Amino acid sequence: MSPQHRRPRTKEEIYEELYESILEEMNVGDTPSAFDNALKQFDRAAAVLNLTENQIAVIKEPRRVTQVKLPVRMDDGRIEIFDGYRVQHNTARGPAKGGVRFHPQVNLDEVKALAFWMTYKCAVVGIPMGGGKGGVVVDPRKLSYGELERLARRYFAELIDLFGPDKDIPAPDVNTNPQVMAWFMDTYSMHFQNFIPAVVTGKPLELGGSAGRNQATAQGMIYCVHRATGHFKMNLANSTVAIQGFGNAGSFAAKLLAQDGCKIVAISDIEGAFVNMEDGIDPNHAIEHVQKVGTLRDYDQNSTAKKMDNPLELLELPVDILIPAALENQITQDNAGRIQAKIVAECANGPCTPEADDILEEKGTFIIPDILCNAGGVTVSYLEWVQNRMGYYWSEERIQHDLKTIMENAFQFVLQTSLQYKVPMRTAAFIVGIQRVAKAAELRGLYA
Repeated sequence: MSPQHRRPRTKEEIYEELYESILEEMNVGDTPSAFDNALKQFDRAAAVLNLTENQIAVIKEPRRVTQVKLPVRMDDGRIEIFDGYRVQHNTARGPAKGGVRFHPQVNLDEVKALAFWMTYKCAVVGIPMGGGKGGVVVDPRKLSYGELERLARRYFAELIDLFGPDKDIPAPDVNTNPQVMAWFMDTYSMHFQNFIPAVVTGKPLELGGSAGRNQATAQGMIYCVHRATGHFKMNLANSTVAIQGFGNAGSFAAKLLAQDGCKIVAISDIEGAFVNMEDGIDPNHAIEHVQKVGTLRDYDQNSTAKKMDNPLELLELPVDILIPAALENQITQDNAGRIQAKIVAECANGPCTPEADDILEEKGTFIIPDILCNAGGVTVSYLEWVQNRMGYYWSEERIQHDLKTIMENAFQFVLQTSLQYKVPMRTAAFIVGIQRVAKAAELRGLYA
């Protein structure tokens, strides 16, 4: 058809073309979401296992996705509306389990990915629970204490039909803590006019929390690092470590590894990255600074560490062990080739994209994948839930013994699977998790 005979473009077509050109200019859509990456990780393991279409259909996608609008009265009297989410990915092996994060960048794809990873994380370490996750789009630093409490209670009240000790058990995540869990638990208990501590984990000790929960994520990672360095006959006591993210997991990781004799040479948070390759950084000093200031802001003025111009360069430092303990998609195909660490211990969820995995695998980097490496938190959460259900509480020594046993057994099983199938550790971890979830789903069948 000649140009003069073409029909005029509609307004919708013009807007669509304009929208696509803007996206192309911004490179939006070129970067897969966290959920896209999670599904790619699943597909790689599923291909090795030769799963049927029916098996994949039952265990791959989330079973329930809930989105709510949360009206909250602010201190000045106005009402602000917040977006909230809860995703239950799979409950074939037990009730959904997963944290709730308060963060301005929370979105549905992220929550779906985190719930997905929780399903297979629980399966990898043998916990009889499924995967769930929640989030609220908010910067809690901009809320007063009262506003934060009202938001937390509103979130739990709006979704109260989803939650329950045998249905879905939330826990702390980014920007939530034991106090928020206490508000969650109280909201649920008041609704049912009973004391029901098992509805959430990560609570204060005074309300049924577990000994050892605060450092559990980092401690579980340490047990994996011990096994990894032993496998490669590395001397952990002389190892150098860089840690991206200095929140709960990252700060405890620094402290525990320093006790093992490691030199912590770099740390970072939202205020920047700080490095001292020669003398290292005293994690206790850094933790004290954060307790006073709230973040690592101006840490270079209070220590011998130097602030890095580009915080992402922390990932590329010449260290023995790199610990991403921040958010998703930090190591990508753009920077994976410059990673120099021998071991990457994923304390964060989804810090490496599948493309980065391929590059690191080719370089010989050993990755301890997130669904194994950071499972210490959910493991002790499970132990807390068990204690709540029976009303009997264990010592920290008992908790540490159980955590160590579970994490070391899981690491060894994933390592053996990696060697058996000749696949990277991440694929091996998914093979273990998928086999367990698929078996449970098959045994339960379908309720017609």
